[in-house]
Amino acid sequence: MYEPVQLRSFLAVSQLLSFTRAAERLGLRQSTVSAHVRRLEEAAGRPLLLRDTHTVQLTVDGEAMISFARDILDAHDRARRHFSTTVVRGKLRLGVSEDLISSYLPDVLQTFRRRNPLVDVELTVALSGTLHQLLDARALDLVFAKRLAGQSRGALVWRDRLVWLGAADQPTPPRRTAGEPVPLVVYPPPSISRAQALAALSSAGQPWRIACTSGSLGGLVAAARAGLGLLPHSARLVPAGLTPVTPADLPPLGEVEFILLSRPDADPAVAAAVSEAVGAAGRPAVGGRGRTPRIAG
Repeated sequence: MYEPVQLRSFLAVSQLLSFTRAAERLGLRQSTVSAHVRRLEEAAGRPLLLRDTHTVQLTVDGEAMISFARDILDAHDRARRHFSTTVVRGKLRLGVSEDLISSYLPDVLQTFRRRNPLVDVELTVALSGTLHQLLDARALDLVFAKRLAGQSRGALVWRDRLVWLGAADQPTPPRRTAGEPVPLVVYPPPSISRAQALAALSSAGQPWRIACTSGSLGGLVAAARAGLGLLPHSARLVPAGLTPVTPADLPPLGEVEFILLSRPDADPAVAAAVSEAVGAAGRPAVGGRGRTPRIAG
């Protein structure tokens, strides 16, 4: 009833909220993606997306279809692998951004292990900038991390806003006197979120101070929950115990992009298997879920 190619196009649009970007990711024409979604809506008998010349939004039925589409495509892929003579084997040296560890990576790894039980994973958790360096040094095979918005290296998984986070039990940060520096809880360099936060504050003429530095997300969360300062972080991956805060005197932090990136000579079968697992897990809860991205070397 529901064709896999139509479901994949729908999931790509639901993740990126753009027919143009979905077509680019899938390597299809925009008209083809639009036709796939239209036929899926005809098969479902209900609208799944609301679109005009500027925006794309999911309907309630569209939100429901995301889960069904993932289940159908997962069963389709399992059947294909069962009857295929190719079994993915080997070792994967996977680098993952610290931001993804607690809230998102478990779903990806669970999906990957279920589909590829003969692949051993060597996991490296670090800052995105460090992971890019390790990949270039051939110490990693594949990286799942962040890049600055607008950069082209890697395959886009989802875009996200950076927001200021504070303790959930103190949603209003303490008032500061005029000119008092903003206390920050940040990763050390080469952290992308740190660099964007400092650049935004400097551009706004807002003084700041580093109240706490930690290379681990757990350390930063503990410091922010204790009220040591504000943490610039992904809006989709807000850790437990923290909440977005919007002090009137603080500037917006802009966007980051989560990407997959592999070495050109990495095992293509293993890289594709990780890409499928990321696509199956979708993006985090805010908004839609996504189709498998194409990994760029």
